[in-house]
Amino acid sequence: MGNPVRTRSMITLFACVALMNTAMTGPTTVATLIVAKANGPGWSGLPSTASVLGTAIGAFASGYVLARKGRRFALSLGYAVGTFGAAVAFGGAVRSSLLMLVGGILLLGIGQGGAQLSRYLAADLYPPERRGFALSTVVWGGTVGALAGPALIAPAAHAAERLGLPPLSGPVVVTVLSAGAACLASMTLPRAAGSPVAPANIEIRAVLRRPVVLRPLLAMIVAQLVMVALMVMTPLQLQDHEHGLDVVSWVLSAHMIGMFALAPLSGRIADRFGGRVAIAAGLGVLALAAATAIAAPTAHTTGLPFALFLLGYGWNLCFVGGSSLLSRDLPADERVRVQGSVDALVWGASAIASLSSAQLYVGGGFVLVSVAGGTLAVLALTLLTCVPALREVERVECG
Repeated sequence: MGNPVRTRSMITLFACVALMNTAMTGPTTVATLIVAKANGPGWSGLPSTASVLGTAIGAFASGYVLARKGRRFALSLGYAVGTFGAAVAFGGAVRSSLLMLVGGILLLGIGQGGAQLSRYLAADLYPPERRGFALSTVVWGGTVGALAGPALIAPAAHAAERLGLPPLSGPVVVTVLSAGAACLASMTLPRAAGSPVAPANIEIRAVLRRPVVLRPLLAMIVAQLVMVALMVMTPLQLQDHEHGLDVVSWVLSAHMIGMFALAPLSGRIADRFGGRVAIAAGLGVLALAAATAIAAPTAHTTGLPFALFLLGYGWNLCFVGGSSLLSRDLPADERVRVQGSVDALVWGASAIASLSSAQLYVGGGFVLVSVAGGTLAVLALTLLTCVPALREVERVECG
Protein backbone atom coordinates (compact mmCIF):
# COMPACT_ATOMS: atom_id res chain seq x y z
CA MET A 1 0.00 0.00 0.00
CA GLY A 2 2.98 2.34 0.39
CA ASN A 3 1.57 4.53 3.18
CA PRO A 4 2.54 2.95 6.56
CA VAL A 5 -0.36 4.53 8.47
CA ARG A 6 -2.82 3.35 5.84
CA THR A 7 -1.32 -0.15 5.85
CA ARG A 8 -1.53 -0.48 9.64
CA SER A 9 -5.04 0.95 9.65
CA MET A 10 -6.30 -1.46 7.01
CA ILE A 11 -4.77 -4.47 8.78
CA THR A 12 -6.34 -3.43 12.09
CA LEU A 13 -9.74 -2.71 10.61
CA PHE A 14 -9.69 -6.01 8.71
CA ALA A 15 -8.77 -7.99 11.84
CA CYS A 16 -11.45 -6.32 13.98
CA VAL A 17 -14.19 -6.95 11.43
CA ALA A 18 -13.09 -10.59 11.04
CA LEU A 19 -13.19 -11.15 14.79
CA MET A 20 -16.52 -9.39 15.28
CA ASN A 21 -18.19 -11.32 12.49
CA THR A 22 -16.97 -14.52 14.10
CA ALA A 23 -18.43 -13.31 17.37
CA MET A 24 -21.87 -12.49 15.92
CA THR A 25 -22.60 -15.88 14.38
CA GLY A 26 -22.95 -18.08 17.45
CA PRO A 27 -25.31 -16.20 19.78
CA THR A 28 -27.93 -15.21 17.23
CA THR A 29 -28.05 -18.75 15.80
CA VAL A 30 -28.26 -20.65 19.08
CA ALA A 31 -30.50 -18.06 20.73
CA THR A 32 -33.03 -18.53 17.93
CA LEU A 33 -33.09 -22.25 18.72
CA ILE A 34 -33.22 -21.71 22.50
CA VAL A 35 -36.12 -19.26 22.28
CA ALA A 36 -38.03 -21.38 19.77
CA LYS A 37 -37.73 -24.42 22.03
CA ALA A 38 -38.72 -22.59 25.20
CA ASN A 39 -41.32 -20.17 23.88
CA GLY A 40 -42.40 -21.45 20.47
CA PRO A 41 -41.41 -20.46 16.91
CA GLY A 42 -43.51 -17.28 17.06
CA TRP A 43 -40.88 -15.78 19.41
CA SER A 44 -37.89 -17.11 17.52
CA GLY A 45 -37.19 -13.78 15.81
CA LEU A 46 -36.66 -11.98 19.11
CA PRO A 47 -32.88 -12.59 19.45
CA SER A 48 -32.21 -11.39 15.90
CA THR A 49 -34.43 -8.38 16.53
CA ALA A 50 -32.37 -7.52 19.60
CA SER A 51 -29.19 -7.91 17.55
CA VAL A 52 -30.24 -5.59 14.75
CA LEU A 53 -31.75 -3.02 17.13
CA GLY A 54 -28.49 -3.00 19.04
CA THR A 55 -26.59 -2.57 15.79
CA ALA A 56 -28.83 0.38 14.89
CA ILE A 57 -28.25 2.01 18.27
CA GLY A 58 -24.51 1.36 18.02
CA ALA A 59 -24.24 2.82 14.52
CA PHE A 60 -26.17 5.96 15.46
CA ALA A 61 -24.25 6.52 18.70
CA SER A 62 -20.89 5.81 17.07
CA GLY A 63 -21.60 8.49 14.48
CA TYR A 64 -21.61 11.07 17.25
CA VAL A 65 -18.71 9.61 19.22
CA LEU A 66 -16.32 9.29 16.30
CA ALA A 67 -16.92 12.90 15.23
CA ARG A 68 -15.86 14.13 18.67
CA LYS A 69 -13.39 11.56 19.98
CA GLY A 70 -12.04 9.93 16.83
CA ARG A 71 -12.75 6.55 15.30
CA ARG A 72 -10.15 4.71 17.34
CA PHE A 73 -11.96 5.65 20.55
CA ALA A 74 -15.38 5.02 19.01
CA LEU A 75 -14.43 1.56 17.73
CA SER A 76 -12.74 0.50 20.98
CA LEU A 77 -15.73 1.65 23.03
CA GLY A 78 -18.13 -0.25 20.78
CA TYR A 79 -16.11 -3.44 20.95
CA ALA A 80 -15.88 -3.15 24.76
CA VAL A 81 -19.67 -2.87 25.01
CA GLY A 82 -19.98 -5.86 22.67
CA THR A 83 -17.63 -7.95 24.81
CA PHE A 84 -19.66 -7.20 27.93
CA GLY A 85 -22.84 -8.09 26.05
CA ALA A 86 -21.35 -11.41 24.97
CA ALA A 87 -20.60 -12.26 28.61
CA VAL A 88 -24.20 -11.43 29.59
CA ALA A 89 -25.53 -13.56 26.72
CA PHE A 90 -23.40 -16.47 27.90
CA GLY A 91 -24.97 -16.20 31.35
CA GLY A 92 -28.39 -16.19 29.71
CA ALA A 93 -27.59 -19.29 27.67
CA VAL A 94 -26.35 -21.16 30.77
CA ARG A 95 -29.36 -20.18 32.88
CA SER A 96 -31.88 -20.33 30.03
CA SER A 97 -32.79 -16.75 30.93
CA LEU A 98 -34.60 -15.04 28.07
CA LEU A 99 -33.99 -11.60 29.57
CA MET A 100 -30.22 -12.07 29.94
CA LEU A 101 -29.90 -13.75 26.56
CA VAL A 102 -31.76 -11.05 24.64
CA GLY A 103 -30.19 -8.23 26.68
CA GLY A 104 -26.70 -9.55 26.05
CA ILE A 105 -27.34 -9.86 22.33
CA LEU A 106 -28.64 -6.28 22.29
CA LEU A 107 -25.36 -5.06 23.81
CA LEU A 108 -23.38 -7.25 21.43
CA GLY A 109 -25.27 -5.63 18.55
CA ILE A 110 -24.24 -2.19 19.82
CA GLY A 111 -20.62 -3.25 19.41
CA GLN A 112 -21.37 -4.53 15.94
CA GLY A 113 -22.97 -1.19 15.05
CA GLY A 114 -19.73 0.62 15.78
CA ALA A 115 -17.78 -1.97 13.82
CA GLN A 116 -19.94 -1.36 10.76
CA LEU A 117 -18.47 2.13 10.41
CA SER A 118 -15.01 0.61 9.90
CA ARG A 119 -15.68 0.37 6.17
CA TYR A 120 -16.11 4.13 5.92
CA LEU A 121 -12.83 4.74 7.73
CA ALA A 122 -11.15 2.47 5.21
CA ALA A 123 -12.75 4.40 2.35
CA ASP A 124 -11.52 7.71 3.76
CA LEU A 125 -7.93 6.44 3.54
CA TYR A 126 -8.13 6.25 -0.27
CA PRO A 127 -8.89 8.63 -3.16
CA PRO A 128 -12.54 8.67 -4.41
CA GLU A 129 -11.93 6.39 -7.38
CA ARG A 130 -10.67 3.58 -5.10
CA ARG A 131 -13.07 3.92 -2.18
CA GLY A 132 -15.36 1.12 -3.33
CA PHE A 133 -12.45 -1.30 -3.31
CA ALA A 134 -11.13 0.05 0.01
CA LEU A 135 -14.36 -0.38 1.93
CA SER A 136 -15.03 -3.74 0.29
CA THR A 137 -11.64 -4.98 1.52
CA VAL A 138 -12.72 -4.38 5.11
CA VAL A 139 -16.11 -5.95 4.42
CA TRP A 140 -14.19 -8.93 3.02
CA GLY A 141 -12.74 -9.41 6.51
CA GLY A 142 -16.11 -10.91 7.35
CA THR A 143 -15.08 -13.93 5.28
CA VAL A 144 -13.03 -15.10 8.25
CA GLY A 145 -16.15 -14.93 10.38
CA ALA A 146 -18.15 -16.60 7.62
CA LEU A 147 -15.84 -19.59 7.75
CA ALA A 148 -14.94 -19.69 11.44
CA GLY A 149 -18.24 -18.66 13.04
CA PRO A 150 -20.61 -21.36 11.74
CA ALA A 151 -17.84 -23.99 11.72
CA LEU A 152 -17.29 -23.47 15.45
CA ILE A 153 -20.94 -23.86 16.48
CA ALA A 154 -21.09 -27.66 16.63
CA PRO A 155 -17.60 -28.22 18.16
CA ALA A 156 -18.22 -25.52 20.78
CA ALA A 157 -21.56 -27.09 21.66
CA HIS A 158 -19.91 -30.52 22.09
CA ALA A 159 -17.15 -29.01 24.24
CA ALA A 160 -19.68 -27.27 26.49
CA GLU A 161 -21.62 -30.51 26.90
CA ARG A 162 -18.47 -32.34 27.96
CA LEU A 163 -17.88 -29.64 30.59
CA GLY A 164 -21.37 -30.09 32.00
CA LEU A 165 -22.74 -26.88 30.47
CA PRO A 166 -25.80 -26.58 28.23
CA PRO A 167 -24.59 -27.44 24.71
CA LEU A 168 -25.96 -24.26 23.16
CA SER A 169 -23.94 -22.13 25.57
CA GLY A 170 -20.69 -23.29 23.95
CA PRO A 171 -20.90 -21.10 20.82
CA VAL A 172 -21.45 -18.05 23.04
CA VAL A 173 -18.07 -18.67 24.71
CA VAL A 174 -16.52 -18.23 21.26
CA THR A 175 -18.38 -14.93 21.05
CA VAL A 176 -16.88 -13.66 24.31
CA LEU A 177 -13.34 -14.51 23.19
CA SER A 178 -13.73 -13.09 19.68
CA ALA A 179 -15.33 -9.82 20.78
CA GLY A 180 -12.67 -9.36 23.45
CA ALA A 181 -9.91 -9.92 20.89
CA ALA A 182 -11.52 -7.35 18.58
CA CYS A 183 -11.57 -4.83 21.42
CA LEU A 184 -7.85 -5.33 22.06
CA ALA A 185 -7.01 -5.16 18.35
CA SER A 186 -8.92 -1.89 17.90
CA MET A 187 -6.64 -0.19 20.41
CA THR A 188 -3.75 -0.58 17.96
CA LEU A 189 -5.44 1.57 15.30
CA PRO A 190 -3.07 4.46 14.46
CA ARG A 191 -4.27 7.70 15.99
CA ALA A 192 -3.67 9.57 12.74
CA ALA A 193 -6.23 7.37 11.03
CA GLY A 194 -8.81 7.93 13.72
CA SER A 195 -8.67 11.70 14.18
CA PRO A 196 -12.12 13.28 14.53
CA VAL A 197 -13.79 15.23 11.75
CA ALA A 198 -15.84 18.24 12.80
CA PRO A 199 -19.45 17.44 11.93
CA ALA A 200 -21.42 19.91 9.85
CA ASN A 201 -24.41 21.66 11.34
CA ILE A 202 -26.90 19.89 9.10
CA GLU A 203 -30.49 18.72 9.21
CA ILE A 204 -30.22 14.96 8.91
CA ARG A 205 -33.75 14.47 7.63
CA ALA A 206 -33.18 16.93 4.81
CA VAL A 207 -29.94 15.24 3.78
CA LEU A 208 -31.55 11.79 3.82
CA ARG A 209 -34.10 13.01 1.27
CA ARG A 210 -31.44 13.90 -1.28
CA PRO A 211 -31.40 11.47 -4.23
CA VAL A 212 -27.70 10.80 -3.69
CA VAL A 213 -28.54 9.46 -0.21
CA LEU A 214 -32.04 8.14 -0.83
CA ARG A 215 -31.01 5.54 -3.44
CA PRO A 216 -28.36 3.78 -1.31
CA LEU A 217 -30.54 4.13 1.78
CA LEU A 218 -33.52 2.44 0.12
CA ALA A 219 -31.40 -0.29 -1.47
CA MET A 220 -29.54 -1.09 1.75
CA ILE A 221 -32.75 -1.21 3.79
CA VAL A 222 -34.45 -3.58 1.33
CA ALA A 223 -31.36 -5.80 1.10
CA GLN A 224 -31.19 -5.98 4.89
CA LEU A 225 -34.89 -6.80 5.18
CA VAL A 226 -34.72 -9.62 2.63
CA MET A 227 -31.46 -11.03 3.95
CA VAL A 228 -32.46 -11.02 7.61
CA ALA A 229 -35.92 -12.48 7.00
CA LEU A 230 -34.63 -15.54 5.16
CA MET A 231 -31.45 -16.01 7.18
CA VAL A 232 -33.18 -15.93 10.58
CA MET A 233 -35.72 -18.56 9.60
CA THR A 234 -33.22 -20.93 7.98
CA PRO A 235 -32.14 -22.64 11.24
CA LEU A 236 -35.78 -23.29 12.11
CA GLN A 237 -36.50 -24.61 8.62
CA LEU A 238 -33.61 -27.05 8.96
CA GLN A 239 -34.50 -28.03 12.52
CA ASP A 240 -38.12 -28.65 11.56
CA HIS A 241 -36.85 -31.10 8.93
CA GLU A 242 -34.81 -32.90 11.62
CA HIS A 243 -31.36 -31.63 10.68
CA GLY A 244 -28.74 -31.05 13.38
CA LEU A 245 -26.35 -28.22 14.15
CA ASP A 246 -23.81 -29.58 11.67
CA VAL A 247 -26.23 -29.01 8.78
CA VAL A 248 -27.21 -25.60 10.17
CA SER A 249 -23.52 -24.69 10.28
CA TRP A 250 -22.95 -25.81 6.69
CA VAL A 251 -25.88 -23.85 5.27
CA LEU A 252 -25.04 -20.72 7.26
CA SER A 253 -21.42 -20.99 6.12
CA ALA A 254 -22.58 -20.88 2.50
CA HIS A 255 -24.66 -17.82 3.31
CA MET A 256 -21.91 -15.95 5.12
CA ILE A 257 -19.35 -16.75 2.42
CA GLY A 258 -21.77 -15.13 -0.01
CA MET A 259 -22.05 -12.12 2.29
CA PHE A 260 -18.33 -11.45 2.49
CA ALA A 261 -16.02 -13.54 0.27
CA LEU A 262 -16.79 -11.69 -2.99
CA ALA A 263 -16.77 -8.22 -1.45
CA PRO A 264 -13.65 -7.12 -3.44
CA LEU A 265 -15.50 -8.01 -6.64
CA SER A 266 -18.42 -5.86 -5.49
CA GLY A 267 -15.97 -3.04 -4.79
CA ARG A 268 -14.48 -3.31 -8.29
CA ILE A 269 -17.98 -3.21 -9.79
CA ALA A 270 -18.82 -0.10 -7.75
CA ASP A 271 -15.57 1.65 -8.73
CA ARG A 272 -15.72 0.66 -12.39
CA PHE A 273 -19.44 0.91 -13.20
CA GLY A 274 -20.80 2.97 -10.31
CA GLY A 275 -22.63 2.22 -7.11
CA ARG A 276 -26.05 2.29 -8.79
CA VAL A 277 -25.07 -0.66 -11.02
CA ALA A 278 -23.88 -2.64 -8.01
CA ILE A 279 -27.16 -1.89 -6.24
CA ALA A 280 -29.32 -2.96 -9.18
CA ALA A 281 -27.32 -6.19 -9.57
CA GLY A 282 -27.66 -6.87 -5.86
CA LEU A 283 -31.44 -6.53 -5.86
CA GLY A 284 -31.62 -8.86 -8.86
CA VAL A 285 -29.49 -11.47 -7.09
CA LEU A 286 -31.69 -11.20 -3.99
CA ALA A 287 -34.76 -11.92 -6.12
CA LEU A 288 -33.00 -14.94 -7.63
CA ALA A 289 -32.07 -16.16 -4.15
CA ALA A 290 -35.68 -16.01 -3.03
CA ALA A 291 -36.82 -17.85 -6.16
CA THR A 292 -34.27 -20.61 -5.50
CA ALA A 293 -35.44 -20.95 -1.89
CA ILE A 294 -39.05 -21.22 -3.09
CA ALA A 295 -38.10 -23.94 -5.59
CA ALA A 296 -35.96 -25.99 -3.16
CA PRO A 297 -36.85 -25.15 0.45
CA THR A 298 -35.80 -28.56 1.82
CA ALA A 299 -32.75 -29.34 -0.36
CA HIS A 300 -30.22 -28.89 2.44
CA THR A 301 -27.24 -30.10 0.37
CA THR A 302 -27.96 -28.24 -2.88
CA GLY A 303 -30.76 -25.73 -3.41
CA LEU A 304 -30.94 -24.23 0.07
CA PRO A 305 -27.18 -23.59 0.50
CA PHE A 306 -27.09 -22.09 -3.01
CA ALA A 307 -30.08 -19.88 -2.22
CA LEU A 308 -28.42 -18.70 0.99
CA PHE A 309 -25.17 -18.01 -0.86
CA LEU A 310 -27.03 -15.87 -3.42
CA LEU A 311 -28.87 -14.17 -0.58
CA GLY A 312 -25.55 -13.22 0.98
CA TYR A 313 -23.98 -11.95 -2.24
CA GLY A 314 -27.05 -9.94 -3.24
CA TRP A 315 -26.85 -8.24 0.15
CA ASN A 316 -23.13 -7.65 -0.35
CA LEU A 317 -23.62 -5.92 -3.71
CA CYS A 318 -26.24 -3.59 -2.25
CA PHE A 319 -24.18 -2.99 0.89
CA VAL A 320 -20.92 -2.22 -0.91
CA GLY A 321 -22.61 -0.31 -3.74
CA GLY A 322 -24.64 1.83 -1.36
CA SER A 323 -21.68 2.45 0.96
CA SER A 324 -19.49 3.51 -1.96
CA LEU A 325 -22.05 6.15 -2.97
CA LEU A 326 -22.18 7.50 0.56
CA SER A 327 -18.40 7.58 0.95
CA ARG A 328 -17.78 9.28 -2.40
CA ASP A 329 -20.63 11.69 -3.06
CA LEU A 330 -21.02 13.42 0.32
CA PRO A 331 -18.75 16.16 1.74
CA ALA A 332 -16.43 14.98 4.52
CA ASP A 333 -18.11 17.08 7.20
CA GLU A 334 -21.49 15.53 6.38
CA ARG A 335 -20.33 11.95 5.97
CA VAL A 336 -19.68 11.20 9.64
CA ARG A 337 -23.25 12.13 10.58
CA VAL A 338 -25.04 10.72 7.56
CA GLN A 339 -23.22 7.39 7.44
CA GLY A 340 -24.05 6.59 11.06
CA SER A 341 -27.67 7.65 10.56
CA VAL A 342 -28.02 5.54 7.41
CA ASP A 343 -26.61 2.48 9.15
CA ALA A 344 -28.95 3.07 12.09
CA LEU A 345 -31.97 3.20 9.76
CA VAL A 346 -30.83 0.13 7.84
CA TRP A 347 -30.34 -2.01 10.92
CA GLY A 348 -33.38 -0.60 12.66
CA ALA A 349 -35.57 -1.47 9.70
CA SER A 350 -34.23 -5.01 9.62
CA ALA A 351 -35.60 -5.52 13.13
CA ILE A 352 -39.00 -5.52 11.43
CA ALA A 353 -37.83 -8.42 9.28
CA SER A 354 -36.79 -10.43 12.33
CA LEU A 355 -40.19 -10.15 13.95
CA SER A 356 -42.35 -10.37 10.84
CA SER A 357 -40.43 -13.32 9.39
CA ALA A 358 -41.26 -15.38 12.46
CA GLN A 359 -44.95 -14.64 12.01
CA LEU A 360 -44.76 -15.42 8.30
CA TYR A 361 -43.04 -18.70 9.09
CA VAL A 362 -45.77 -19.67 11.53
CA GLY A 363 -48.44 -18.72 8.99
CA GLY A 364 -47.00 -20.25 5.82
CA GLY A 365 -43.56 -21.74 6.42
CA PHE A 366 -40.24 -20.96 4.80
CA VAL A 367 -41.76 -20.66 1.33
CA LEU A 368 -43.99 -17.77 2.42
CA VAL A 369 -40.99 -15.98 3.94
CA SER A 370 -39.13 -16.44 0.63
CA VAL A 371 -42.07 -15.17 -1.43
CA ALA A 372 -42.28 -12.03 0.70
CA GLY A 373 -38.53 -11.40 0.40
CA GLY A 374 -38.44 -11.93 -3.35
CA THR A 375 -41.43 -9.64 -3.90
CA LEU A 376 -39.78 -6.89 -1.88
CA ALA A 377 -36.55 -7.14 -3.88
CA VAL A 378 -38.38 -6.94 -7.22
CA LEU A 379 -40.45 -3.96 -6.09
CA ALA A 380 -37.34 -2.10 -4.93
CA LEU A 381 -35.51 -2.80 -8.19
CA THR A 382 -38.49 -1.51 -10.15
CA LEU A 383 -38.76 1.59 -7.98
CA LEU A 384 -35.08 2.48 -8.22
CA THR A 385 -35.11 1.96 -11.98
CA CYS A 386 -38.33 3.77 -12.84
CA VAL A 387 -38.80 6.65 -10.40
CA PRO A 388 -37.30 9.86 -11.90
CA ALA A 389 -36.33 11.37 -8.54
CA LEU A 390 -34.16 8.35 -7.78
CA ARG A 391 -32.65 8.23 -11.26
CA GLU A 392 -31.14 11.67 -10.60
CA VAL A 393 -28.39 9.85 -8.73
CA GLU A 394 -27.11 8.63 -12.07
CA ARG A 395 -26.44 12.20 -13.16
CA VAL A 396 -24.68 12.95 -9.89
CA GLU A 397 -22.43 9.91 -10.34
CA CYS A 398 -21.60 10.67 -13.93
CA GLY A 399 -20.99 14.33 -13.20
